[in-house]
Amino acid sequence: QVQLVESGGGLAQAGGSLRLSCAASGRTFSNYPMGWFRQGPGKEREFVAGISYNGGRTYYADSVKGRFTISRDNAQNTVYLQMNLLNPEDTAVYYCAGGSRPISRIPTIGSEYAYWGQGTQVTVSS
Repeated sequence: QVQLVESGGGLAQAGGSLRLSCAASGRTFSNYPMGWFRQGPGKEREFVAGISYNGGRTYYADSVKGRFTISRDNAQNTVYLQMNLLNPEDTAVYYCAGGSRPISRIPTIGSEYAYWGQGTQVTVSS
């Protein structure tokens, strides 16, 4: 059974930082892209960041570019999201997602990810 388990969410002040982790089990994702999505209150789920299978390429939503950094450790089957300069608009449930196909590009659409974590809440106070 494939599982993605996020951790590291919580409460942060505006301007602060948090680091999310996503540990995968039941499947090796070293040949698959990984991504982070988020869903804020009353909003639709949106793409945040993605990383290629070997970590060589990354892609970010404009809203987080320059503030968030995605990385992965394939030996640990884990992906990370370092979030700096947080602002209240970053408040959301953050989801880790595992790619459905061993492709080289980075999908930005949720339907191209087959596996999802349960989500971790990030709340940023002003």
